[in-house]
Amino acid sequence: MSTIHLLLVDDEERFLETTSKLLRRQGVEALTSTNGVDALKMLKDNRIDVVVLDVKMPGLDGGEVLRKIRQNYPLVEVIMLTGHASVESAVEGLKLGAFDYLMKPSSIEGIMAKATEAAKKKWAAEEKIRKAKIERIISHPMAVFEKEER
Repeated sequence: MSTIHLLLVDDEERFLETTSKLLRRQGVEALTSTNGVDALKMLKDNRIDVVVLDVKMPGLDGGEVLRKIRQNYPLVEVIMLTGHASVESAVEGLKLGAFDYLMKPSSIEGIMAKATEAAKKKWAAEEKIRKAKIERIISHPMAVFEKEER
């Protein structure tokens, strides 16, 4: 299995520190961010497969960040994380395209299981796109050159 590149976004720094350390022990490339604005910058600058995103944060909340991720990084899978017993906001996240949600506190095993599922879904979508591009090149080889001329 490939290495999961995960971005953990939460305004609780202690949670970020502990969880990212445990994820790294599991072989995950874990980056952290304490707010939505920085998280979006990190998505732009890094290869990310899965974002574990807190629903309630100051500034850009999880729902707003999710909308921007869906708009700009449609293949990145997002797992909503809520510690406020706010199932409604997690369900809203699912409606906006989140992969799933977890309630805080969540075990590292629970986070790993969801992150692995989400990463596999992203990798399958990427593979499907690669195959479609190869198939297009094989079936229309001149299209490669036509695109370069434009």
